[in-house]
Amino acid sequence: MSILTYIIPVLKLYIIGVKVLWYQLFHRPFTVPALPKQHGKVSIVTGGARGLGYAIVRQLAGLGMHVIIASHDEQQGLAAVKSIREEQSGAHVDFEFVDLASLSSVRQFVRRFQNRGLPLHVLINNAAVMLVPEGKTDDGFELHFAINYLGHYLLTRFLLDTLVNSGKDEACSRIISISSSAHYTANKDFLFLRKKQHYSAHKAYADSKLAQVLFTYHLQQELQFCGHAVTVSAVDPGMVDTDLYRNLSTLPRLAQRPIAPLLFRSPAQAAATVVYAAAAPELEGVGGCYLYEGKPSFSSAVSYDEKLQAQLWNNTCSLLGLPDSLLA
Repeated sequence: MSILTYIIPVLKLYIIGVKVLWYQLFHRPFTVPALPKQHGKVSIVTGGARGLGYAIVRQLAGLGMHVIIASHDEQQGLAAVKSIREEQSGAHVDFEFVDLASLSSVRQFVRRFQNRGLPLHVLINNAAVMLVPEGKTDDGFELHFAINYLGHYLLTRFLLDTLVNSGKDEACSRIISISSSAHYTANKDFLFLRKKQHYSAHKAYADSKLAQVLFTYHLQQELQFCGHAVTVSAVDPGMVDTDLYRNLSTLPRLAQRPIAPLLFRSPAQAAATVVYAAAAPELEGVGGCYLYEGKPSFSSAVSYDEKLQAQLWNNTCSLLGLPDSLLA
């Protein structure tokens, strides 16, 4: 086996990272315009207990939305709820446990949510891992694939009925997946579409983010075909100063620490486009977008491959034992 098997994914990821930082150096972060209050609306934010997710929850709660933090860390989740309630009098925020690495945990979360009888107007698939060591979940899936993509796919599919029933033609429900510029480095040979012989955490992360974008576009097409008042988009938050980078190797980690406060977006700055996607009136009924810095942008060329989108969709349904069609 060539050493290039390991080196190429690493180089690709760091090159795209440098490009993003170069852009962020010379461009001001997107600022959210004045948004209408969201009283009466309910949202779920995965990974909402810390980092970017916490900033998203905080801003949505500030608009009057009822926000449910979905996280595997109960202590952090409850602390986040307490902090926001203390900061914002009357904020409607609560916590529900979910482990996106466990398909059974996702199913249990959905059952508990549905038993509450709440509507659901916004689902933000934010939780993620990056560059974790090779490993598999109890269900037998690679960790990046399981947490970043597969768990969110299952969560979204199981919550679709509630999202559809909560949406109206003049006020669509919205599904937003937090992607990454890393997806630009992935290609058609990704994930389970071919048998992997050698593991690369850098490639696994990039592949999982491409899977998110492919899923976003295909789900938008499915919902539009069915005539449902639900839109689906992806948001690229840029490079954000969070704990997501904790698994960098020693030298990149040492370089990242002094650079992050200068060039990385803060969680609050990065959350701006996500909140805009969740609540902006001008995005009403608009789906299938890849948003960066508050504007529709082009994702990777391969992400628009409708054949690959359908292949991923069908393979995922087969893995999870779900029907291919939303009409089934």
